[in-house]
Amino acid sequence: MSDEELVPVVFKHAIDRIPLTTPSEREVSNLFTPGEFVTAEEGLLRGHGTYIDDGEIKSSVAGMREQVNKLIYIRALKGRYNGEMGDVVIGRIAEIQQKRWKVNLNAKVHAVLLLSAVNLPGGELRRRSVEDEHMMRQYLSEGDLISAEVQNVSQSDGSLSLHTRNLKYGKLSQGVLVEVPPNLIRRTKTHFHNICGASLIVGTNGYIWIYPTPESSEAAGGFARNLELKVDVKEREAIARINCCIQALVACKMMIYDTSIIAAFESAREFSTKDLLLPEVILQIAMAAQMKMGALE
Repeated sequence: MSDEELVPVVFKHAIDRIPLTTPSEREVSNLFTPGEFVTAEEGLLRGHGTYIDDGEIKSSVAGMREQVNKLIYIRALKGRYNGEMGDVVIGRIAEIQQKRWKVNLNAKVHAVLLLSAVNLPGGELRRRSVEDEHMMRQYLSEGDLISAEVQNVSQSDGSLSLHTRNLKYGKLSQGVLVEVPPNLIRRTKTHFHNICGASLIVGTNGYIWIYPTPESSEAAGGFARNLELKVDVKEREAIARINCCIQALVACKMMIYDTSIIAAFESAREFSTKDLLLPEVILQIAMAAQMKMGALE
């Protein structure tokens, strides 16, 4: 059997054998399709992915049922990013407008980063002037990758307002961008990690930035970008292995956060870097990572 024929077969077995959620979540989660009856229980609040039909809550998307207190919603298996206030995100500058940047976050509409919501070079605190507006393209230009935080979510159209007032946010320099489904990103207390020989920013919008660990904690933020920095072979290999481990978690529909990435990385130690893209190796890594996480829980 060729590699092209083997990939879907291996991934099918991976999905069949590895649950979409953690063991504790499996007991209360079910898969629903659009139009399917969810519950008729009274007193529940209807959330995203649901609608009311004849007094019954039904699913409007294909996904997993989730419930927080009295709020019930369907977490879609696929879809665009729906932002929440305080989310750490990674985006690409799409357009420069008057006193603002438009940022592509893999959401339904572009987010807005106001000139007043960024730190000026050097951390200077003052009102933005006409000169600052003229220098916007020197700060951030089209195509630049940035890390930011969601400051506000519009109630009318769901558009997001961002800010980079903390020096840990800002323009991204050398590294690798990994795109994954946003629904597989687990929201945690922190989305900045120094693990497995490299640093990560796990954006809740499905964009993950893997980069060499900077000498100072603020070296990855602001407007500074050092493209002449030499990355040694050990760091390059660590970045490549983390990338492959994340792809293995995505292929088997496993949640992505620091614990799952570390578990997958530890499971991949017995394989060479060039073998980490083989379908059968991906399956073994994902299954071993699931067992490690189950043991921790």
